[in-house]
Amino acid sequence: MNFQEIMKAAQTMQSKMADAQAKLDTIEVEGQSGAGMVKVRMTAKGKVLRISVDPSLIDPAEKEMLEDLLVAAINDTRAKAEATAAEEMGKLTQGLPLPPGMKLPF
Repeated sequence: MNFQEIMKAAQTMQSKMADAQAKLDTIEVEGQSGAGMVKVRMTAKGKVLRISVDPSLIDPAEKEMLEDLLVAAINDTRAKAEATAAEEMGKLTQGLPLPPGMKLPF
């Protein structure tokens, strides 16, 4: 491969990376805790869109439990968002001769 081909490939990759990043803003994932009593919806980039709490949990005496369930649901959703983002970005690097362990974006 000559330098010009490498530069063209890099520009193509940069364009695909920008498209993939934009796509992550449109992909939604949902996590939950408390057997589905607390649900969180967010984009694959980690922007929280919605939190749903079962009405039975809205009790002042259960405030601490509700807070714990919210944290658990957000963490569950974030893990799913990160996995989805990694999968989408992995599609871009498929077939590229990258060194082991190297991930994009840098």
